[in-house]
Amino acid sequence: MISKKSNNAINLISWISIVAIAVTTASLVVILSAMNGLTGTVADLYNAFEPDIKIGVNKGKNFSPSTSLLEKIKSINGVQFVSFTINDKALLKSSENQVLVTVKGVDSNFAHVTNIKNAIVDGIYNLNSTSKNNVLVGNGIATQLQINLREYNNDLSLISPTKGKNESLNPEDNLTQVYLEPSGIFSLNDEFDYQFVFVGMQTARKLFEISDKISFIELKCEQAKVADVQEKLKQLLGENFVVKNRYELNDILFKTLETEKMATFLILAFIMIIATFNIIGALTMLIIEKQKDIKTLFSMGASLSLIRNIFMREGFLITGIGTALGLLLGLLVCWLQMEFHLVKFGDEFVIPYYPIKIQLQDFVWIFGLIMLIGFFAALYPVRIFTKKDLLH
Repeated sequence: MISKKSNNAINLISWISIVAIAVTTASLVVILSAMNGLTGTVADLYNAFEPDIKIGVNKGKNFSPSTSLLEKIKSINGVQFVSFTINDKALLKSSENQVLVTVKGVDSNFAHVTNIKNAIVDGIYNLNSTSKNNVLVGNGIATQLQINLREYNNDLSLISPTKGKNESLNPEDNLTQVYLEPSGIFSLNDEFDYQFVFVGMQTARKLFEISDKISFIELKCEQAKVADVQEKLKQLLGENFVVKNRYELNDILFKTLETEKMATFLILAFIMIIATFNIIGALTMLIIEKQKDIKTLFSMGASLSLIRNIFMREGFLITGIGTALGLLLGLLVCWLQMEFHLVKFGDEFVIPYYPIKIQLQDFVWIFGLIMLIGFFAALYPVRIFTKKDLLH
C-alpha cells in the first residue's frame, strides 16, 4: 500500500482515506453509543414510574377484578408482583396555592412493581400507613405549593367532586376533601414532577368514593419473560382488556428515539460513502501507475481475476485499517466519557453527565456497513481500469 516505488500522491490519498474512514467510524461508535445511553436513561426514568406490564379496561375508567382473575394472573410463569392502582384527577390545595394533579392510589406492592423509592429526593415513601393520609408529591408540585418537609405547617388536601347526584346548594357539599401529610418528594422529569402525586390505596378510595374498583393492574415480571407474560395475559383476558408493556406505554417517545438513532446512522453512513471516494482515487492512481506491471503479469499468464484480487485486497486493506482504528478510537472516547464524565450537563438536568452505553450489535452494524461500502468503492476502479482490452 505504501511501497517505496509508489507515488507520494498515492501515499497521501491512501492515508487520507484511512484517516477519513477512522474518524467517521469513531463518530458512528460515539454517537450511536450516546444515543443508546440516552435511550437507556429515559428507560430507567420510566422504570421508576411504569411497571413491566399494565392491564386496564378497553372501555371505561375503572373495573372490579375478581379473585379468580387475580389468581390466574399470579399463576402465570414469570409474574413476580401484582399491584392494584387507582388513577384520577383531583385538586391539590395548600394554605395559599392549589394545582390540578393526577392522583395515583397505590397498594403495598407498588414499591415492588416499580422503582419509585429510588426517585425520592427528600423524605420517605411511607404510603401504606394506616394512621395517616400520607402523600408523595413530585418535585415540581412541591415547588408550586412551597412544600417543605422540615416544616409542620404543610396543610395539604385533595379535593374531588362527590360522586352521584349533587343536590346541595352549597358547592362545598358537592366536594370530597381529604387532608394529607406529605411524606416525601420524588423527582423524575417535568412530565411527572408537575403532574403526579401518590397516595395510599385507602386514601384514594376515600377521595374518589370507590369501594371495590381499580383503574389498573400493574405487574413486575422476570425481564426475560415479559413478552411471554404479555402474550398469555392477552389470551387470558380477551378483548375487554388492554395489556401493554413499558415500551408500549411510552411508544411515541421510544419510537422517536429509535428514529433519531436510525437517522443519525444514515447521515453518518452517507458521510462514510463520501469518505470512501478517496479509496476510488487512490486505487485508480495506483492501477494507472502499475499498468506496465499489470501487463507484464498478464502476459506471463496471470489471470484477470488474480490481478483484480490484488487491487481489491489493497482496497480492503485501506478500509480495514481505517475501520479498525476508528472502532478503537470510538471505544476509547466512550470509555473516557464513562469513566471520567468529560461531557457534563447542567444542574437542571436529571443526570449530571452525558450517558454512554456500548452495544455489540452497533459495532457489528458499523463494521459490516463500512466494509460493504469499501468493497463497492474498490470494485468500481478495479473493474473499470483492469478491463481485458486495456491489458493488451
